[in-house]
Amino acid sequence: MATAPDVPGPDSRLRLPRLATLAYLAMSVLTSMFMPGIGVFGESDSRWFVLGAVGVLLFGAAHGAALYTVVTPWLTEPARRRLLAGFGIASVGSVPLVGPAGSDDWSTWAWLGASIVGAVPLLLRRWAAGAAMLAATVVSAAVAWCTRGSVAHYVAVTAGIGLGVAAVNWLQVWFWDLLVQAQQGRAAQARLSVTEERLRFAQDVHDLLGHSLSVIALKTELAARLAPVDAERAGREAGEVQRLAASALTEVREAVHGYRTIDLHEQLAATVQVLRSCGVRCTVTQPPGELAPDVAFQLVPVLREASTNVLRHSRATWCTIDITEEGDEVRMTVTNDAAAGARPDRHSFGLRGMADRLAAAHGRLRTATTDGVFTLEATVRATR
Repeated sequence: MATAPDVPGPDSRLRLPRLATLAYLAMSVLTSMFMPGIGVFGESDSRWFVLGAVGVLLFGAAHGAALYTVVTPWLTEPARRRLLAGFGIASVGSVPLVGPAGSDDWSTWAWLGASIVGAVPLLLRRWAAGAAMLAATVVSAAVAWCTRGSVAHYVAVTAGIGLGVAAVNWLQVWFWDLLVQAQQGRAAQARLSVTEERLRFAQDVHDLLGHSLSVIALKTELAARLAPVDAERAGREAGEVQRLAASALTEVREAVHGYRTIDLHEQLAATVQVLRSCGVRCTVTQPPGELAPDVAFQLVPVLREASTNVLRHSRATWCTIDITEEGDEVRMTVTNDAAAGARPDRHSFGLRGMADRLAAAHGRLRTATTDGVFTLEATVRATR
């Protein structure tokens, strides 16, 4: 019976089902001791009585420990192997201890053989379990022949009763395995949700810092070039770099603490200011009212990426940003000249990432270059 070896530890939500399964398996162990115990108590020779009782007790303890591993998936593999080895040793040792004990009309060891047949399908792989079940049946027949018992009766008890016990045990443990696997699925789903949230947060941080750091890099390069020829303007550019850095730091802090709100109008104003300060003429057309928060949430990262492309990956002199509403769709179109230029670096999230992000929200992103004019069109469906 397959168990779940990757479960890190006991789960409180599985405590009651596990206790119920353990209780049932404990009854199976007690039965495995009770039935051969009847035969041992019928033994008239005190020596064989003692040896038989010791054999039954040792077998019962090892049997219980082995079945304990079935409902303890967080048990370490070395501990599991030791308990299974103990059960194997106790099973083999029970043959000379319990086999000769018992009354002539009671198949004493056959009941232990039935317990072995009933347990090994839960403990071993299919081929090993089949071999162990066959071996137990053969040993039971050999014990019957050596003790002048009924071979047919011994085999019937070991094989017949054992297979019945195996079926009932398997059904009980199968339910337990289903519960463990369901709990593992819930845990995996929770881990996946955490991973997705981390990826989303990393993407948001990239959107925040990627744009700001790109502008800062351009501003510092410009300030360095202006310093020898126009110190006053270089100082203004350095001050602008300081302002951008402080703004980026504030945005990151707000994002980390979960307080960042999506304000498309504010982002548009900041984008226009940055583009104009870099010598790019920029005009914006937008609806008079406020857009839905979910629409703004999707468009702001695209606006940041588009403005970064204008600054880093082209030599644009003008840029237009048009936002229109058509029914339940909102379309943002960013157009600029001089589309040819540097390609995005390998660390950039880029327009492909923006397209994937919009597609996940039932939106779309299209780009086109015509006569040296680059057009980016992002369409988002507003939820009602």
